Amino acid sequence: MADYDSLSDDHYVNMNLNTEMDLSQSRETVLHFFEQVQKQYPSMRNFYARERGEFVLEEEKDRGNYRWTTVEPRRVCSGFVNPPNYQAAIDQHKMVLELVPYALSLSPMDCESLNLMFGFDYTYRGNHNELVAEALGVIPAFEKMMNIEGGTLICNEPSLQMAFDVDCRIQCRLSIETRTSAYHIRTGEYPEEQLSVYFTARRYGSLDPDETFGSAMDRLVELCHELIDGHVVENILLPLQQTIAIK
Repeated sequence: MADYDSLSDDHYVNMNLNTEMDLSQSRETVLHFFEQVQKQYPSMRNFYARERGEFVLEEEKDRGNYRWTTVEPRRVCSGFVNPPNYQAAIDQHKMVLELVPYALSLSPMDCESLNLMFGFDYTYRGNHNELVAEALGVIPAFEKMMNIEGGTLICNEPSLQMAFDVDCRIQCRLSIETRTSAYHIRTGEYPEEQLSVYFTARRYGSLDPDETFGSAMDRLVELCHELIDGHVVENILLPLQQTIAIK
């Protein structure tokens, strides 16, 4: 898998492990989990609680690249913003997944879904929806509508979702999120916002008897390797980057 730091303004790799049952929220359990994470990554020193029983441990954000992890009532998350290479993020996520059965008493049976998401942000001042159409085109059935006189494109967020097994338990989703509103278009005042491309590989359901969270993650990494490098970089990321560069 290629490294992605040159393909967008910001990129990140996130892991979400969603559970069917509530996770333990006891002080001892939560702190023990984060202490184990901190042993591996001592620079993760900022610990705090959000509303709704969410706990966060993260590095300082002002460096531009940082690690974070959270424990929520029914979810454990791990993320790395602008990692030096993708493998550093994957290693972090697998370390968290190795910890959860012991530190959080999380059984492989209790897996609702395991998600691996690669995100790419592009800073652009202008109509994001028109930018996406110019860089990537639109499906042929929509082309004539794009040329209607007096029409202005105010929403263009293409997405595609596919399954990779007969039971549809392993899925991938490619989506683009624009942040240009009708207000921006009406006033002609476009803030410098980030256009986002998300690629998510997801495995649904309890793990098989011979599976671990780590081996399930390996399968998702393999899918991301194949699809991002084989299709997303050339057909989505580079066209967006090149179109923004000439604007």
